[in-house]
Amino acid sequence: MSPLHSAAFFKSAAALEDLPGSAGEFAFAGRSNAGKSSALNALVGRRIAFVSKTPGRTQLINFFALGADRFIVDLPGYGYAKVPAAIRAPWEELLGGYLQRRAPLRGLALVMDIRHPLTELDRRMLEWFRPTGKPVHVLLTKADKLSRAAAQTILRGVEREIPAFAPNFSVQLFSSLRKSGLEEAAERFRNWLDREVGIPPGRTTGGF
Repeated sequence: MSPLHSAAFFKSAAALEDLPGSAGEFAFAGRSNAGKSSALNALVGRRIAFVSKTPGRTQLINFFALGADRFIVDLPGYGYAKVPAAIRAPWEELLGGYLQRRAPLRGLALVMDIRHPLTELDRRMLEWFRPTGKPVHVLLTKADKLSRAAAQTILRGVEREIPAFAPNFSVQLFSSLRKSGLEEAAERFRNWLDREVGIPPGRTTGGF
């Protein structure tokens, strides 16, 4: 059984001071409706992340314990145009502070709908995260919606384009529905947790 299957809800954080102590973690991010929660649920083998039909509904950073003070972290989805600015501003500050200054963060799993990869918001996320020097693993979700040939074409296109935004990257096809790509992704994330990393660079600026 994959170590990720032991994931259990630990806590939700609404502010940076609420973040728990950690020996290592990796985070899931993605545009609303890209399939982030479904991908996370598929990887742990059961439903732990809430799948919302309302973009921008989740405004907290959710921690799922893996044991030994290690975590999977579910970040708020971005691309929430209908969310009022007064709500969005502190939300973005929380997300940015976590991504840019969280020392135990080992890497970022960036979820993209394969039919709409590397949107402007995805590019901004990558540029925002890049100063940390930490790895990014892109999950091209909903690969079952395309033919194998079409999916491979998009995969190659993303592999060519993404180095300009994230030099330390990897990309794969993924389908929560067909449970394909699970082992490849799980191995990647386990490797992140098994290695030690240094303290990331100081705070950078930017946002969504």
